[in-house]
Amino acid sequence: MSVNESSTTWDLAKISIPDDITKLREREKIYRRLLVGRKDKGKHSDGILNLGLAIKDGKSLKTGIADKYRLSLYGILYCIDVLDLSNNEIDKIAKKYSKVLPKVFGKWDYLKTKVGERVYGIKLLANGLLADNPQIQVKSEIPFYELMSYVHLKYQRNFENITEENLAEQISYWFYVNLLYRPMGNSNDTGIESLNPIFQDDPELKKWFLIFFRDSIKYYHERYAVLKKSKIS
Repeated sequence: MSVNESSTTWDLAKISIPDDITKLREREKIYRRLLVGRKDKGKHSDGILNLGLAIKDGKSLKTGIADKYRLSLYGILYCIDVLDLSNNEIDKIAKKYSKVLPKVFGKWDYLKTKVGERVYGIKLLANGLLADNPQIQVKSEIPFYELMSYVHLKYQRNFENITEENLAEQISYWFYVNLLYRPMGNSNDTGIESLNPIFQDDPELKKWFLIFFRDSIKYYHERYAVLKKSKIS
C-alpha cells in the first residue's frame, strides 16, 4: 500500500500473485482480514482500518463495486518508522502520496534540491524522537522547541477527531520545524533564517509558514503578558 495507488484488496493480491487464480483468492482473503479485521467463526480482530492506519479511498467499478484503500497519514508515518524504510522507499511513498501531504510530499523533489538528505529527517519525525525528547540539545538561537510546542498547542483541541486535511497541515508544520534541528556544534546555521533556501523560490510556501511563525510569536507574547501579570509579590 505504501508504494501503490489506492487499491482494492483484489488489486493488492494481484500485485503479489498475478497468475494463479486460486492462490490469488486466498491472498485476497488475507488482505481483506488484514484491512477490515475478522468477525467470523467466533473470532474477532481489528484490522488496520479500525486502527486508523488505512482508510477507504473511493470505489472501484472494474469488476463490480469494491472499496479502494490507501494508507492514512498515521499509516504513512508508521511505515516509515516501524518498517525502517530506506530513503528510496520513502521517495516512492512521497510520489504516491503527494496529494495527501502536499506541502511535504508534493514538494519532495524540490525540497531535495534545497536541503538534500535532510528531507529524510522525516524518519525522526515519524518516531517522535525530536518532538518528544527534551534531552536533545539544540542551539539557543533556533526556536525549535518553541515552534514544536506551538504546533502541539495549535491542534490539541481537535486531536481526537482531527480531519486528514488538518492532520496534513500539522505534520507539515512539524516537518519544516524539524528542518531547523541541528545537533550542537554541527552547523553554522542559526535561527529561522536557515529555512530561507527553501522559501526563496516558493513564495506560496513561504507565506504559509510565515503565518504560522507570526501566530506563534503572538501566542508567546500573550502568554508572557499573562505571566507578567501573575508575578509573585
